[in-house]
Amino acid sequence: MLGVMLHLLDVATSVLATVARLGFGERVGAVGARAARPVELYDFEGCPFCRKAREALSVLDLDAMIYPCPKGGTRFRPEIRRRGGKEQFPYLVDPNSGIEMYESDDIVRYLVERYGGAKVPTMLALGPVTLASSALASGMRFWRGVNARASRPPARALELYSYEGSPFCRLVREELCELEVPYVLHNVAQGSSRREAFVARSGKMMVPYLVDPNRGLEMFESADIIAHLRANYAA
Repeated sequence: MLGVMLHLLDVATSVLATVARLGFGERVGAVGARAARPVELYDFEGCPFCRKAREALSVLDLDAMIYPCPKGGTRFRPEIRRRGGKEQFPYLVDPNSGIEMYESDDIVRYLVERYGGAKVPTMLALGPVTLASSALASGMRFWRGVNARASRPPARALELYSYEGSPFCRLVREELCELEVPYVLHNVAQGSSRREAFVARSGKMMVPYLVDPNRGLEMFESADIIAHLRANYAA
């Protein structure tokens, strides 16, 4: 019973986080050229700056390889220090162009110019207002998705069908982040060109949807996915 109540509280505060950003990241906006290979994002879920980069990915209907870098994490943070000289997030790597960069605003602008073909969406272009609402969203979740927990690395990256504005998807991304589990993020926000293929695979349009090639399973339901991650990847 306690577990159910805690999950309901998690859902409620995650809904508030979505409200803090006015539901941004729930719908695809103007898109342009498509990326031949998924971009790579080193970030951590509770970071207000990282949220802006993930929102851009969702709005632009882009897939991404996510390397979670929570505070205290040892799996991927050293790679960013090696690549860029400092542990600062988000950090974008685009294998399609060879570009690597820090700074959320620069990342958003780059993604929009290369894959959107339009101006930066208003919700990402309001400077201090954008950052304040993103920080508020993180605060609503009591800064979950910030600190690393002891974990076991998967042999192969997982896959998550998700979109940034979904309260239920956020809960799963927080868990993946804290456990430093890398995953391919398939954004399927409203208006996504990939929704039809996703429904053909999964049988219905519902997210989050996790694919774990290490265990040979695919599953819906945030609570069940979180239980699976804890059972198989938490130390």
